[in-house]
Amino acid sequence: MSDTISASPKSSKSSAKSSKAFEAPFEAFSFAVPNVEVPAAFRDMAEKAVSGSKDAYAKLKSAAEEATEALEDSYETTRTGLVALGHKSLDNAKTHSDATFAFVRDFLSVKSFAEAMELQASFARKQFDTLTEQTRDLQEFTQKLATDASRPVKQGVEKALKGFQPN
Repeated sequence: MSDTISASPKSSKSSAKSSKAFEAPFEAFSFAVPNVEVPAAFRDMAEKAVSGSKDAYAKLKSAAEEATEALEDSYETTRTGLVALGHKSLDNAKTHSDATFAFVRDFLSVKSFAEAMELQASFARKQFDTLTEQTRDLQEFTQKLATDASRPVKQGVEKALKGFQPN
């Protein structure tokens, strides 16, 4: 017996017949669509809806682009400000370190207990005054930084809200 499979003439006729069956239209979809005229009022309403949707999309896209730009500006202002704040903090730490080393140097050369107490009181007073001034300076700087960093976002929100107000 042969192991090869041969196509019988009957099976090829059957497949040709089945492929022709798929070429014929499906009866459920063979009806004719009536030619209906859409009233002008509905057509105008649809055109206005599409036009309004396009305008709203354009405004939304513009607002999103402006918001992204505002956030980028805010981020850059914040980054720059925080770098400057770090430099100020390091300068403040250096000022305190220098003052402390100067105090220790002077303290090692005192000749009496009264002189040591006077030197200590003077150092404490100067350090307190310096710290107070530095704290005030940092507070003003951080307030300005917060205002400057939030300004682009605030302006962007205000502009976006104006763009979405009804005419």
